[in-house]
Amino acid sequence: MLKGILASVMASVLFGGIYYLSPMLMPLDGEQIFGWRVVLTWPFTTVLLLWRGQGGRVAALLAGVRASWAYGATLLVCAALLGFQLWLFMWAPLHGRALPVSLGYFLLPLVMVLTGRLVFRERLSTAQKLATALAAAGVAHELLRVGGLSWETLAVALGYPLYFVLRRRLGADHLGGHWLDMTLLVPVALWFMLRTPSSLLHLDSHPVLFALLPMLGVLSAMALALYMAASRWLPLGLFGLLTYVEPVLLVMVALLLGERVVPEQWMTYGLVFSAVALLVIEGLRQMAKERKA
Repeated sequence: MLKGILASVMASVLFGGIYYLSPMLMPLDGEQIFGWRVVLTWPFTTVLLLWRGQGGRVAALLAGVRASWAYGATLLVCAALLGFQLWLFMWAPLHGRALPVSLGYFLLPLVMVLTGRLVFRERLSTAQKLATALAAAGVAHELLRVGGLSWETLAVALGYPLYFVLRRRLGADHLGGHWLDMTLLVPVALWFMLRTPSSLLHLDSHPVLFALLPMLGVLSAMALALYMAASRWLPLGLFGLLTYVEPVLLVMVALLLGERVVPEQWMTYGLVFSAVALLVIEGLRQMAKERKA
C-alpha cells in the first residue's frame, strides 16, 4: 500500500507542475495544448512501457479485442473518457471555467469513496471515514457558496469514477492499458494540432515552446503513469481520498500565479486541508507498521 500512496502523491505533485506550466504555453489554445500534450506524452509513455516490460499486457488486451467486439468497444469508451478529461483540464483555465472544474476535483474523491463502497464493497478505516466527513463538509460548503453544479463539475466528478471502474472490469488497470488509451487518442490529438496552421506558426514566433512542450510531455507521461499505478495498487476508496492532494496543490499553484482565495472559500479549503492532513498521518502510521513487519 505504501508504494501506492507515494505514487498517488507524486502524481499530484507532477499534475501541479503541469498546471503551473500551462499558462506559459500561450498563445496555443486549450485544444492545441491538449493535442501537443497527448502526442508528446505518447513517446515517453512508450519508453516507460518497454522499460517496465509490460508489452505482454498490451498483447493480452488486443487478444481480448479480437475475441469480443464489446470488449474492444469498451476500451474505446475508456480512451474517450480519459481524452475528455485531459482536454477539459487544459481547456477550462483558458475559458474562465477553472472554478467549476476545480469543484469537480473536490467532489471526485467523495464519489470515488462511494463507488468503492457500492461497487467493490471496500471498507474504510476510522481515519478515512473522518477524512471523508471533513471533505464532504468542505464540499457542501462550496456547493452552498457557488450555488449549483455545472456540466464541467459533473463531468469530472462522475467521469473519472466511471473510467476507473471500467478499467478494473476490463483488467486494463495497468501501464499497458494506459498506453493503449494514449495510443487511441493520438489521431484525435493530431487533428487538434493540425486543424489550423496557427498551431505550428506559434512555434516559429515563440521559440521557447520548443523547450516547454517536451517538458509538458515528460511531466504528463510520468504523472499519468504514476496515477494509473496508484489506481491499481490502492483500494478505490483510499485512492479516491488521496486525489484530494491534487486540488490542494492546484490551489497553491494558483496562488503562486497571482490568484487569490476569497474569504468565503477558506472554510472549504480548511476542511479539505484537514482531510488531507488525516490521510498523511495515516500514511505515516502505515509506513511505521510496514517497517516493523
